[in-house]
Amino acid sequence: MQAALATVNDPEIRRPITELGMVDSVNIDPQGMVAVHVLLTVSGCPLKDTITRDVTAAVGKVPGVTGVDLTLGVMSPEQRSGLQETLRGGQTQREIPFGRPDSLTKVYAIASGKGGVGKSSVTVNLAVAMALQGRKVGIVDADIYGHSVPAMLGVGDVRPTQVEEMIMPVPVELGALGVAGSGDGSGDVGGLTSTGGTGGAAGSATGALSVISIGMLKPRRDQVVAWRGPMLDRALVQMLSDVYWGDLDVLFLDLPPGTGDIAISLGQHLPNAEVVVVTTPQEAAAEVAERAGTMASMMHQRVVGVVENMSFLPCPHCGPEHRLEVFGSGGGARVAATLSARFGYDVPVLGEIPLDLDLRSGGDVGRPIISATPGSVAAGVLGEVADKLAGRGRGLAGMQLGLSPAGRL
Repeated sequence: MQAALATVNDPEIRRPITELGMVDSVNIDPQGMVAVHVLLTVSGCPLKDTITRDVTAAVGKVPGVTGVDLTLGVMSPEQRSGLQETLRGGQTQREIPFGRPDSLTKVYAIASGKGGVGKSSVTVNLAVAMALQGRKVGIVDADIYGHSVPAMLGVGDVRPTQVEEMIMPVPVELGALGVAGSGDGSGDVGGLTSTGGTGGAAGSATGALSVISIGMLKPRRDQVVAWRGPMLDRALVQMLSDVYWGDLDVLFLDLPPGTGDIAISLGQHLPNAEVVVVTTPQEAAAEVAERAGTMASMMHQRVVGVVENMSFLPCPHCGPEHRLEVFGSGGGARVAATLSARFGYDVPVLGEIPLDLDLRSGGDVGRPIISATPGSVAAGVLGEVADKLAGRGRGLAGMQLGLSPAGRL
């Protein structure tokens, strides 16, 4: 019976409920009726129906079981403290796990010089693409004032669960994003083919996506955030250290536009993060995008490429071969060339994403184009960008190696 219960994962923590101390008791009567008492982490757990369904199904498959009587309770404060210690590996001090020298999580910060270039749309679709490949992916919506990522993933009204001082990121059901059979780590999505994981161990057999945003931590969705420097830094640290992310293959950070406090804080707390600059073709956007890339380099982060969004409109009469350049052309190539010359290493154009009504509407209704309309030109380009990022090796540039001199010889 314990083996069957061990196959049930907490949907937020993504670890077996037996390992987390959530199974309080199991009793089997002579007729094969099984009574299971499961402890939820908090009262009113938003995913208690999922736990109920999964436990009932797992126990019901055991030979000889004639029925399942599941009751739900709530952990005591002492049990929650023990769970928090278990999740933190016995460490009581807060730390940012992705900044540790031994972290294998690939961290990508998606930046732009100005707002309105589609940076959040790019972030969401790249994250979904990698999750559908079978990777464990997290998104930090670090755009404190203009947070929009949760709504783009259809979880805008969901609030995270808190266990003592730890916050659980909100899981995103991949199957709800528009792809039949998604989340099984197989198949082609937007030009992507499942290739295993990046960063962490070797990629998971089943992909997973979770997100945290300051918008999820506000009492009301319409409440305005009016914070300055120190508060912005504290919010970023909280989303990185107080949130239990587990073992991620990839972490995306959707940065606010420009070169302000969050960009500086990110450079201080995650110098190993690699930066992708998003721009649009016109000169005005390209010029400020160069500044965002330069800021990343000043913080000793590597800029790994440029994405040109709204690059062109595929002609509705002739097809995608005929490009209508609504916003001009060449902005992405200019940013890439300027940053390459400035840094002394190659900063490529990762992709040119065309204008697409589905890209816009998918963000509005929580169905990213990479999953909802995988055969579109825009989804294909986004898939290629995700492939290029997923294929990058884990370099040592910017990493704190945790070494100290032992003495002079």
